[in-house]
Amino acid sequence: MTQPRIELLLALLGAAAMVLAAMATPWLKFVLTLALAKGIAVLGIMLLLRAGQVSFGHALYVALGAYTVAFLAPSMPDAALLLVAAALGTTVAGLLIGLFVSRYREIFFGMLNLALSMVFYSMLEKFYHYTRGTDGIRVPSLTVAGVPLDRVSYEWTIFGMALVLALGFGVFARVYLASPLGQALSAIKTRETRLDFMGVSSRNVLLSAYVLSALMAGCAGALIAMTSRHVTPLLAYWTASGELVFIAILGGAGGVLGPFLGAAAYELVRVYAAATVADMWQMILGAVLLLVILFARGGIWGLLSSRLQRGRVA
Repeated sequence: MTQPRIELLLALLGAAAMVLAAMATPWLKFVLTLALAKGIAVLGIMLLLRAGQVSFGHALYVALGAYTVAFLAPSMPDAALLLVAAALGTTVAGLLIGLFVSRYREIFFGMLNLALSMVFYSMLEKFYHYTRGTDGIRVPSLTVAGVPLDRVSYEWTIFGMALVLALGFGVFARVYLASPLGQALSAIKTRETRLDFMGVSSRNVLLSAYVLSALMAGCAGALIAMTSRHVTPLLAYWTASGELVFIAILGGAGGVLGPFLGAAAYELVRVYAAATVADMWQMILGAVLLLVILFARGGIWGLLSSRLQRGRVA
């Protein structure tokens, strides 16, 4: 069986496992929906990592998608329409910002994204008349295709939307990375000068990945807003961006499944660690990341894929 088919099979098995877990333990729907949303955002960051660039400010697009939902929900309470609006808004923002930041590389790229994210955080915090400052905005009850739903049906619907989006973006990212544009993206990390000599604009290649990553982060923010039904400026704070990078390292950037494995592991470890040792859950997460850095450079997906390869060889 080829590598793409193995990844597809694992993705379907993972989706089925999530559905069964949500059915067996209803409160896990909330946790798993957040994990899927963050996995989508981290998938966008993984595209940038393929080019050797790390964004420390991608929470900007997560917050922008979430606040798009919060602002439009009172006048347009349909979940599907709000998701489309958040996707369009963050895509335009990603294009405008990407035209500027795609000229830079490495630490300059990462810090510029961080600075822009913190500017947006400050705007959300200071413009209290519009954003309610640190109190945040409550998202009202939403409909789906114009149909109002009870709490349980609504939770299942948003979970289903997150699952479908995760699978769709995962397949798209797999095809994108295997395409000439995706291969050129990988070349930015190692042979950018040669790429320019071949007549391929490395800036445009990075810009395309940046816009796609902004789109994914915006959809993730919309899902987070629909799930938690409350948005605050903390969604754009630098720690939120650091959390996404943490998940990318934890899951591994070697495959499209890595971001979702990392997000699921992160959310589950955080929930259970906070429930058992409330004052030490940050230390537990830090210890997990340290172990991954020391003993599993490829993250969870790296460990899993290496075992699959050894099994195929045997």
